[in-house]
Amino acid sequence: MEGKHRKIRVLRIINRFNIGGPTYNATFLTAFLGDEFETLLIGGLPEKGESDSLYIAEKYGVEPVLLKELVRTPNLASDRKAYKRIKEIIREYKPDIVHTHASKAGALGRKAAASCGVSVIVHTFHGHVFHSYFGRVKTALFKRIERSLAKKSTGIIAISDQQKQELSAEHKICHADKIKVVPLGFDLEPFHTKRLEKREEVRTKYGLNENDIAIAIVGRLAPIKDHGFFFDAIKRVLSETSQSIRVFVVGDGFERAHIEALTREVNDEFGEVVQMTSWIKDIGEFNAGMDIVCLTSRNEGTPVSLIEAQAGNIPVVTTDVGGVRDIIDDGQTGFVVPVGDLEKYAQAVLELTENQKKREKMSQNGWIFVHDKFHYNTLVKNMTSYYYELLKNDQK
Repeated sequence: MEGKHRKIRVLRIINRFNIGGPTYNATFLTAFLGDEFETLLIGGLPEKGESDSLYIAEKYGVEPVLLKELVRTPNLASDRKAYKRIKEIIREYKPDIVHTHASKAGALGRKAAASCGVSVIVHTFHGHVFHSYFGRVKTALFKRIERSLAKKSTGIIAISDQQKQELSAEHKICHADKIKVVPLGFDLEPFHTKRLEKREEVRTKYGLNENDIAIAIVGRLAPIKDHGFFFDAIKRVLSETSQSIRVFVVGDGFERAHIEALTREVNDEFGEVVQMTSWIKDIGEFNAGMDIVCLTSRNEGTPVSLIEAQAGNIPVVTTDVGGVRDIIDDGQTGFVVPVGDLEKYAQAVLELTENQKKREKMSQNGWIFVHDKFHYNTLVKNMTSYYYELLKNDQK
């Protein structure tokens, strides 16, 4: 480092500022690392159909540098421009650590950092595309690329033990010794307090009666989220329950037209029970009015919506993907169901719908389970320790 007392400079690169775990993770690590660190956050803009999450950075006093060249879809021209721009920033900022988050930022950022001779290069896998996204040939190509990038990396971060096992043993991206597990961290207190303060207000806003059971699914309207499976499960529940149910689909994306059609189909058969809300910025306030939160994805990293739900004292039902078993106490804060098992999934939702005592017990357990484990203070402490470990090893 240049000078004995200079702060440790971290250049943090994120794919794009859309709502999700990477934005929160990058924001909290930028805002709350200790005084010995100085962090510059850069990233791309959200895609069409995605909600802009720059308000999250603004809320915590972070002013990121926006790169219009950094786009999610592979494009030779824009990728070349983004790579060049990142190298310019590295040469100007002179970071001691370049830390990339998610795939596109990880590819361009790590290549640029290695080209510029940065000492410590770290990458966080917030999820991966090694199944359920592409065909066999494309998946194999992405694996080869990630193995090559792993060689340029000083350290790799997985956000759950399950993800570490997948990256090392199943997909062989790199040796397990190179992977550090650092769970995501969040500002969870607002989700907890809004449950008490905003529940009646939210339920009035959405026309919910006292006895209505409100079920929500939160996320991008994309094939990987498998909303079709969710609707199939909801139809089974509606056919069997004695309770009054309302269903909310929160999010947006390029599958909107398809999901609108599914919504009409269910509403035509069961009455106006399903409502699409698009993106909701204050999801903590919205969650306050919900009784059950669902996730039906075929592939995930660590689903933020499930952590937020538990912090808001809401039981969850999810498919067994990614790191969900690391963030849910199965049977205590929610139910984890095998991917594709429609009968078990519908039965889990039905049990929570019918059994008020079960919902109340899981509701109480949720906050206790997540509030320390996934607080941003824990994230910052773990990451700080890892940064020092990597810097120390670099000096040997």
